[in-house]
Amino acid sequence: MSNNPDSSELISMSNIEKVYKMGSNIIKALDSVNLSIRKGEYVAVVGPSGAGKSTLMNIIGCLDVPTGGEYILDGLNTKCSDNKLAEIRNKKIGFIFQNYNLLPRLDILQNVELPLQYQGYSGKKSREKAVEVLERVGLGDHVKHKPNELSGGQMQRVAIARALVTGPQIILADEPTGSLDSRTGKEVLGMLADLNKEGNTIIIITHDREIASSAKRMITVRDGRITSDTFKGSMAIQPG
Repeated sequence: MSNNPDSSELISMSNIEKVYKMGSNIIKALDSVNLSIRKGEYVAVVGPSGAGKSTLMNIIGCLDVPTGGEYILDGLNTKCSDNKLAEIRNKKIGFIFQNYNLLPRLDILQNVELPLQYQGYSGKKSREKAVEVLERVGLGDHVKHKPNELSGGQMQRVAIARALVTGPQIILADEPTGSLDSRTGKEVLGMLADLNKEGNTIIIITHDREIASSAKRMITVRDGRITSDTFKGSMAIQPG
């Protein structure tokens, strides 16, 4: 599969706004955000705490909806019912979180199976697919281990397997190395780079510009706006 993104637009955001009311105060978390991401890109969204990057991540991931503007995901308008939005999210997006979000009472095979069960897969089929992706991330010999029996790096590999198991359009990683030591963090970033080489669209959300520099494109968010959009080897594109 080609290492380069194809010309198909996967994410299209036009004039996205997100406004919160805090008593008598109105807080604009996102302000007229315009963003386009093609299939196969490897993008980092970077910014300080309070910049709006988490709000942007939640909208990209269909975990929240904008107050204004339009978000088209793979040709689908995300302005729809909660049930339809959940369906789009479950089919199109795989999530990787800083704190793994694994269920401690389940073994790692069961943790990875869960997204498939939500999609209605049978037990046999979901187990087969879960074992396949766990082997892909190097944990095929650990399927019966509980999360507390694993290292931080291994738990993040489980989270990556869980994100991959449904074959999503997008892998959305929120501070994926934030709970890891530097060596293990580099291993996880290497896995994400390899997944991108295989054709997966990767979006990392981070406050760390060094982590963001591992991506092929860096989008900087500040005060709810995109302030720069830089591709490796090129000048920054200043949003209009």
